Amino acid sequence: MFKFFTQKKWYLWSIGGTLLILSATWFQVQLDVRINEWFGEFYDTLQKALTEPNSVTEKEFIFYLFTFAKIAAVYILVVIFSDYFTSHWTFRWRTAMADFYHDKWDYASSIEGASQRVQEDTLKFARIMEGLGAELLRSLMTLIAFTPILWGLSKSITVLPWIGEVEHALVWVAILSALGGTILLASVGIKLPGIEYDIQKEEAAYRKELVLGEDFKESAKPEKITDLYGGVRRIHYKMYFHYLYFNAVKWSYLQGMVIVPYLALAPTIVTGAITLGFVQQIIRAFGRVETSLQYLVRSWPIIVELISVWKRLREFESKLESSKEFSPKIS
Repeated sequence: MFKFFTQKKWYLWSIGGTLLILSATWFQVQLDVRINEWFGEFYDTLQKALTEPNSVTEKEFIFYLFTFAKIAAVYILVVIFSDYFTSHWTFRWRTAMADFYHDKWDYASSIEGASQRVQEDTLKFARIMEGLGAELLRSLMTLIAFTPILWGLSKSITVLPWIGEVEHALVWVAILSALGGTILLASVGIKLPGIEYDIQKEEAAYRKELVLGEDFKESAKPEKITDLYGGVRRIHYKMYFHYLYFNAVKWSYLQGMVIVPYLALAPTIVTGAITLGFVQQIIRAFGRVETSLQYLVRSWPIIVELISVWKRLREFESKLESSKEFSPKIS
């Protein structure tokens, strides 16, 4: 699965492409930092304009809007280019996997489900890695960029409701709430990867019988098809049940987290110790840090699918390794 990073023919794309994606992602994060600073300045200006008539000129106010437009325009261009290049980079990864399996197809074709592994699972693996990998990079870099900002802004927030004085309070609130949510969701959703894997096995057996029935009429008898579909139905119903309580916990947690920063800021807000611009700036910084720390929580259903695909491809490669005709070192 990782020949893309070990074969010289792919170094330009795997190594060079990775560095380019890293650079583009970091630049996006820096633009987001600048937008966060803009929010603080803009909302302070807005508050001043609303509380002190004629203290802000129309030209000054419009200037802030155009400043945001310029930053946003650059951000959009970087995102568009980054997404376009990442899609190409990911397809090269899939191609490296496909080439490896194509070279071994004489034996691989005798393994049950080989065509699905080579065509469908390599496609799924590449697409999932594209989404998860890009989001992981953004989360890590956002965390690196915004944690110091939130740490600095939190100097003014020293009191938490019911707890009392805590230095850099919002940083600790973000870390503890995200860590707690991650542990909670991982515990609740621990059975999902295995269920997803079982779904793919049942679907593969059902699909194989239907495909055989296209060429051999003696296959795909109604009784056998009905029995196989019964297995598909049972495993899907099982998945629906487990996702029922998983989603209940997930969305309860995510919606509850919306009020957490405001709750933490309550003692400071009611004393009038900070401005509207400062509130907006710290809420956005808190949101960026918290969302980055919640990467596993927000990505868990996709991670479940990735684990399932990885298990199937790993199982496929293990069968290739055990062959007497072919025993390569699989990375």
